[in-house]
Order: sequence, then structure tokens, then C-alpha cells
Amino acid sequence: MRVVVQRCKEAKVTVDGTVTGAVGQGLMLLVGVTHEDTEKDAKYLADKIAGLRIFEDESGKMNFSVTETGGAILSVSQFTLYGDCRKGRRPNFMAAAAPAEAERLYDYFNHELRNGGLTVETGIFGAMMDVSLTNWGPVTLILDSRG
Repeated sequence: MRVVVQRCKEAKVTVDGTVTGAVGQGLMLLVGVTHEDTEKDAKYLADKIAGLRIFEDESGKMNFSVTETGGAILSVSQFTLYGDCRKGRRPNFMAAAAPAEAERLYDYFNHELRNGGLTVETGIFGAMMDVSLTNWGPVTLILDSRG
């Protein structure tokens, strides 16, 4: 499982002109699932993200997590995180999990974040989405449950 984590001042996702999820200060997550992923991978990344200290304290040091700051999360499914661009000019998405399994693990991942006390907004799995954010810092990290 792979997640792009972006610290944000605000973020939202829109489907067919309707906002389906929006947050203020917190994290914007792009979430990809591959064939070998399990609930263990989803739980690991949910726990890691909830405790990731990337928010600054009064001294300017990254000492606080999204949980500690009371921030929210916008989680968006993103199968293209498993796009392979090594050959040719068109990405190959064979490493991305089948939609039914990817959606199940994506939902479980969001469930685990909520179980940790976080507010989680989402897009619509499999929909064409417009995502916007104000990346704060900027701070962008890539987490992988396998690496």
C-alpha cells in the first residue's frame, strides 16, 4: 500500500461539480493499493500517518501529529500510484489491485484512521475527481507499507 501524504491548510475533492469531501488544516492523502496488500498494510499505514510528527511546535520543529493538532484528513483513492512508466510512454497499471479489493482495503484504511479519533473526509472510489489543496510548507511524503 502506498500513500502520498501532504500537509495542508485546506483541501477538497469534487465529483461532477459537487464537493464530496473537504478539510481545513490537516492532511491530504492519495492512497494506492497493490495486489499483495492486506488489512495489516492498511492498519500499519493508518497508525503511521496518525502519529506522523509533521506539524510544527512553537519553536518551528516538527513535533506534532495530525492527531495532536486536531487536524482532519482528506483521503482520496489513487490507483495511479502504482503506474509503471519504465517502458514506453503510457503507464502500465498492472500492479494496482483489482477495484473491488482496492476499495475494500481503502475503506478499511479510512475506518482505521477514524478509529484513531480522526475526522476523515473522502472522494468517491473510482470516480473522476477534481482535487485541490493548499500544501502547507510544502510538506509532502511518500509512505509505503512494503518499504
